[in-house]
Amino acid sequence: MPKYVLWGSYCKDVLEKRAPYRQAHLDGLAKQKEAGVLVTIGPTKDLTQVFGIYDAPDEATVRHLIEADPYWQNGIWTHYDVTEWIQAI
Repeated sequence: MPKYVLWGSYCKDVLEKRAPYRQAHLDGLAKQKEAGVLVTIGPTKDLTQVFGIYDAPDEATVRHLIEADPYWQNGIWTHYDVTEWIQAI
């Protein structure tokens, strides 16, 4: 199955703004991980970007998962790009 890389950006004051949506966000990510579609995801140390790797049948699936996430729906993630990735090792 193809792999996809997510790079996205966070809103300003992310720590405060994410609080109401954080548990729903984490619960959704846990379900994706259990289903095997999410390999890994997390913020950069400075909390300006999010990075993730998905193992999905197509890019549309990844975009659907991102856009269904409470962080995207509530403006915590403000922009994202998805690129198919070839894992060499």
